[in-house]
Amino acid sequence: MNNITKRDFIKAGAAFGLGSAANVFSSFEALAQTAQTEDYRALVCVFMFGGNDANNMLIPTDSAAYNRYAVARSNLALPAASLLPIAPSNTTARYGLHPAMPGLANLFNGNTPSAALVANVGPLVVPTTKAQWEARSVPLPDNLFSHSDQQSQWQAAQYERPANGWGGRLAERLIDEGTNNRGYSVLSVTGGNLWETGDRSLSAYKVSASGNFGFDFYNPNGRDPLSLAITETLATPYNHLFEQGFVDVMGRSIEVQRILTSALEGTTINTVFPNSSLGNQMRMVARLIAARQKLGLKKQCFFCSIGGFDTHGEDQLTRQAELLGDVSGAISAFYAATQELNIQNNVTTFTASDFNRTFTSNGQGSDHGWGGHHIVVGGGVQGGKLFGTFPEQIVRGPQDSGGQGNWIPTTSTEAYAATLGRWFGANDEVLGQVFPRLSGFAPNIGFLG
Repeated sequence: MNNITKRDFIKAGAAFGLGSAANVFSSFEALAQTAQTEDYRALVCVFMFGGNDANNMLIPTDSAAYNRYAVARSNLALPAASLLPIAPSNTTARYGLHPAMPGLANLFNGNTPSAALVANVGPLVVPTTKAQWEARSVPLPDNLFSHSDQQSQWQAAQYERPANGWGGRLAERLIDEGTNNRGYSVLSVTGGNLWETGDRSLSAYKVSASGNFGFDFYNPNGRDPLSLAITETLATPYNHLFEQGFVDVMGRSIEVQRILTSALEGTTINTVFPNSSLGNQMRMVARLIAARQKLGLKKQCFFCSIGGFDTHGEDQLTRQAELLGDVSGAISAFYAATQELNIQNNVTTFTASDFNRTFTSNGQGSDHGWGGHHIVVGGGVQGGKLFGTFPEQIVRGPQDSGGQGNWIPTTSTEAYAATLGRWFGANDEVLGQVFPRLSGFAPNIGFLG
């Protein structure tokens, strides 16, 4: 115990959502600061835990390509007539979205399209061919096809024991340390995550999707017994380092929560969201964005998530339809909310997931794969287009790493993330610091202006 400093304890407390020295702000006067909307930028990550089967999210509908799909997927193949047609304006190839995703299809197909798709994205240390994969002649990400490792690598854009996330690293460099309310630049509405963990001082401040905070009952000026007891506890000095550290962290956490509660007061979102976990998370993100001027921040990262995508079993078709319907409904409602706030050009939502799943069926569902397809939504998105290279979807073909349709990615997670980071405000120098292997890949995929 003698080797633990109070500073160490406070820093560790951030992992439990208790705040840290970097999350604490001296007074409510900071809430009066206003952000200039035209300078504001927000990245919203929607992580699909478990490994989304992107082969059934985006499907080629040209005759020969669809026939290959139908034969290889067997019991998992979706009928062509059920797919929601999309026609990317930058290719002659035609595709269909999963039938449970009408909201996103409408955003992609609209008169002013605000949704784009990025094909075959996944972790890569260097660009990799099938021959290099088979010979193991290039470095590869650690523990491919492992849930926990791939979740970390997606959130970190680092492939060997990642310790922090690319969202946090961006925020560390783009938001000055002296900025008031800097701790609210990385907010999670779904618990802890690596993506928002910085490499200096930032870590995600966790906010309940319901808007209820753990100490809402506490009034520092209150005379009720509970408030009086908490006030007395916070004011009492303790000789034991652990006790004093705990009280310090608790006091800062209460103050931080009071600031955020105050900022959220009066924020109204009329857009109707799905009554689901993800829908509630994204509604809270919209409310937090509505409070941006009270917090005085010009850049923020938000983390949302939905689980259940580990669909090995016979319920895959039913389960994925439910999950993708939720993703589509929540993201499209969130985009409508940003329009309601007239901030849609300053907010970009993107999806991420552990990995894609095998193209072939295991007889019931599908197993762990590699490169998959992702969605990007926002007013600044080059909508109605498909970016990256869609795989040929030939089992045991030139892009299949395992004989079951494990597509070797043609777009790295770093290139995907760096395109988002550039829009967020990072220049080449910052991008090089945040993504040290970016020089081996295209630095800008082009889905953001």
